[in-house]
Amino acid sequence: MFSTARQRIAAAALAALAGLSVLTACGDSGTTTTADGKTVLRYQGSTGQVTPFELAQELGYFEKISLQWEGDTTSGPANIQAAATNQVEFGSAFNGAVVKLISGGAKVTSVLSSYGADDKSFSGYYVLDGSPITGARDLIGKKVAVNTLGAHHEFITREWLHQQGLSEAEIEQVQLVVVPPANTEDALRKGQVDVGTLGSVFRDTALERGGLRPLYTDKAIFGEFDYGTYVFRDDFIGKNKDAVADFVQGTARATRWLQVTPRDEVVARFATIIEKRGRQENTELLKYWKSSGLPVPGAVIAEKELQIWIDWLVRNGELKDGRLKATDLFTNEFNPYANGTYRPASGPAGEVLAE
Repeated sequence: MFSTARQRIAAAALAALAGLSVLTACGDSGTTTTADGKTVLRYQGSTGQVTPFELAQELGYFEKISLQWEGDTTSGPANIQAAATNQVEFGSAFNGAVVKLISGGAKVTSVLSSYGADDKSFSGYYVLDGSPITGARDLIGKKVAVNTLGAHHEFITREWLHQQGLSEAEIEQVQLVVVPPANTEDALRKGQVDVGTLGSVFRDTALERGGLRPLYTDKAIFGEFDYGTYVFRDDFIGKNKDAVADFVQGTARATRWLQVTPRDEVVARFATIIEKRGRQENTELLKYWKSSGLPVPGAVIAEKELQIWIDWLVRNGELKDGRLKATDLFTNEFNPYANGTYRPASGPAGEVLAE
């Protein structure tokens, strides 16, 4: 399945993940509260961007929690590892990375979808207009730029190659090269890589400059789909159920607000939030914001969104068949759009929306 190098990398990653439950158990499971009794949830953000939970705090959707920024994350896998090892209370990553984390022994549970692909927001895998690469077989021996290994873009790329009929041995010959998203377009145009992974503002600004064409997209492979989730440690959920429930209901409502609010209003609100937090961030890229990227009202998790990656890992020999069930890895218990509090298609306050 894997080359020797990849086997060493996979073994090291699984060994590190296997220790996460031990590290979590040794960590301080106590919580901090504010003067008015709210539970403090530490988190990692993203520079120049506003997450749905940060929006929820701005909109006043939280009643029992207060957010505390602990810096910015470098990737989804790093973010959920920080959550699993008690550096922060929750994290978000691609569901395939979540499954790998849990298979390595981490005691975490997905509580809400965090990102996905809809008709306006998705990730594409681009080549130069003059590139001779037109199909999957042309990628054998070529370089594909991804933001990190073991996450969304590696899974999508390997799945596309598999669907296009390449054998595992042939897929192993496609070189995945880690390139920061901000540098991917430049690396592609200079010929340092053959395919560049571009999403959100990086895709939009690159396409404005022209000269690129998509080879495949995540949306074309799976359609509109929720790809990532927020996870909390199981011990934290057990001891702070009200806080987790408040996080989920508020973030679900903020996600719904993003899904039904005019774009200009969203962008203006984001700019206000970024300016308020005073981190000297650039707000120019906000003009490229298009949508939440989450096609499901209120970010409700569907079983298939985790099962598909369990099956993927089993097929690739990274997980024993039957060891994990998707239904054991997530809960919609706290989501008002799933637990009967609101009708699934209602607005952020449970109101009926005009069709």
